[in-house]
Amino acid sequence: MANANSGVPKALPAENGSLIVCFGEMLIDFVPTVAGVSLAEAPAFKKAPGGAPANVAVGVARLGGSSAFIGKVGEDEFGYMLADILKQNNVDNSGMRFDPGARTALAFVTLRADGEREFMFFRHPSADMLLRESELDVDLIKKATIFHYGSISLIEEPCRSTHIAAMKIAKESGSILSYDPNLRLPLWPSAEAARQGIMSIWDQADIIKVSEDEISFLTGGDDPYDDNVVMNKLFHPDLKLLLVTEGSDGCRYYTKEFRGKVPGIEVKAVDTTGAGDAFVSGILSSLASDLNLYKDEKRLREALLFANACGALTVMERGAIPALPTREAVLQVLQKSVA
Repeated sequence: MANANSGVPKALPAENGSLIVCFGEMLIDFVPTVAGVSLAEAPAFKKAPGGAPANVAVGVARLGGSSAFIGKVGEDEFGYMLADILKQNNVDNSGMRFDPGARTALAFVTLRADGEREFMFFRHPSADMLLRESELDVDLIKKATIFHYGSISLIEEPCRSTHIAAMKIAKESGSILSYDPNLRLPLWPSAEAARQGIMSIWDQADIIKVSEDEISFLTGGDDPYDDNVVMNKLFHPDLKLLLVTEGSDGCRYYTKEFRGKVPGIEVKAVDTTGAGDAFVSGILSSLASDLNLYKDEKRLREALLFANACGALTVMERGAIPALPTREAVLQVLQKSVA
């Protein structure tokens, strides 16, 4: 393992770098106004825009990068609100579609006393599941330097086929494919369906980000801290970079040439919603500015420290999109952490 280096990172994302297109779900998270209670006990909820791919798109834009979102919402008040939130955050929302016959997805998210989450989803079916291949903004996908997606869009047709078609267009256009499986077991028909669905597109990604829990799940209970497990079971021959997030402990990185760990940044966690998405937006922003970042360990470590700071700042507020940090806020926290 490489040693932690100090100093403010130099491999920072350039403002208005190459276009990052995020594909998948956007929804409304309803978060209890008080922490540490069950859904039934919550006295009230605050609505917050969410959905991992949309969070990443906003995260990139907040950091000064160039991003777009492709997905479907209901032709309803919530759907229009979400499209507007993207626009307000300088995300290109021209790839969004509105379904007149299905509602925008909703998720009720409880915050336990430790800041971890439990989910209850309302998708029967929701509009995001109904995006069709014919509705894809092909020109927008072809402009992507990085095409980022999760696994929730793989659960149901027609969205699954649309997702695979979008990946194919991006790959053929020379985009880097970025995958964060973002496991949400309650949404899948079964654990085995989730495992198979997530792994069905695994070997096509150039960059993959997983959590420790997801490693245990995908490997059938193997030790997520064992480098051999990660390399033998999850690192595929065409993978450029595999990232493992460890919450407040930072992250691990694996490439064909090297591997190591970058420490996290200590903060008081209020709500962990969106922390992983903030991390992804941080590393993708850096990559959009320097596509060979993963080949240089020193620059990669600097970029991952920046990404860790993005995640740390996000857990200090409730909700995902409202908590995503600006570039200035990240630089400030990095300067304090090395002072």
